[in-house]
Amino acid sequence: MSQKTALITGITGQDGSYLAELLLKEGYRVVGMTRRSSTDVHERIAHIVDEIEFVSGDLLDQSSITAIVSAVRPDEIYNLAAQSFVPTSWTQPVLTGEFTALGVTRVLEAVRSVNPKIKFYQASSSEMFGKVQETPQRETTPFYPRSPYGVAKIYGHWITINYRESYDVFAVSGILFNHESARRGKEFVTRKISDGVARIKLGLQQELRLGNLDAQRDWGFAGDYVRAMWLMLQQPRPDDYVVATGRTHSVRDFVRLAFAAADLDWERYVVVDPRFYRPAEVDVLVGDASKAYRELGWEPEVSFERLVETMVLADLDRLRPFAPA
Repeated sequence: MSQKTALITGITGQDGSYLAELLLKEGYRVVGMTRRSSTDVHERIAHIVDEIEFVSGDLLDQSSITAIVSAVRPDEIYNLAAQSFVPTSWTQPVLTGEFTALGVTRVLEAVRSVNPKIKFYQASSSEMFGKVQETPQRETTPFYPRSPYGVAKIYGHWITINYRESYDVFAVSGILFNHESARRGKEFVTRKISDGVARIKLGLQQELRLGNLDAQRDWGFAGDYVRAMWLMLQQPRPDDYVVATGRTHSVRDFVRLAFAAADLDWERYVVVDPRFYRPAEVDVLVGDASKAYRELGWEPEVSFERLVETMVLADLDRLRPFAPA
């Protein structure tokens, strides 16, 4: 059996790093597409960087995408690249649309023109549900996005379905609910919390400023969720799947557990700052992943409580060398 090749856009992100690890363990040749940058962006994949091939490309440039797909000849493409920080989508809505919506079309168009047999995974998002129309949210729940990011993700989701139905491309969307890890960017509230807790514990800062503590999310571990991505492309037929834990927790719950992991009382350190509220808030997201359980044989392995603890402990280890003597 010949070795499979996977092309990952967004390989330097949280999900890309875990997916690359998984695919290498499965014996794949892994090729990562990155944008040209004057700074080193390989921090999350430093431990496996020698096992990955890299190509330079840009989701804004059709010709570069098509050239890469033609040269790499992948069996599978995982499109994880996007402008993925929701608050930024209000300040950069056009750029968010170019990357997160039209970028999907460019990759799919490259697949269609180079080799329609390439299997394609699109990273859809629970933010598409936004102002939820039913709880829990499943594959058939109507979308009602509450941010330019959510709107762009819906375009990416539907263009994936359109290429599947129009050109018979094996194209799937994973509607992933919030998934976190110690590799999450510090601009995301979960990592902001774990990093802030570690800094307070080590005497590097005195308080943690946060926005809406009542917002509720369905949080899982990113390492579990990339396994679902891979499983989707191993099925006999392409389809879309919600990937979630089915449990919901508030930001306050996350804060409480994170401070408890460092033996601290969160109420002494957390300041609610209205500047961090979204223009249009998404209050409650919780997914029904029963289809993924049933058809993919997938289920999450890391609990919410364990996830929070490991994130705090990782940030404590990372920051300890910088603590005052």
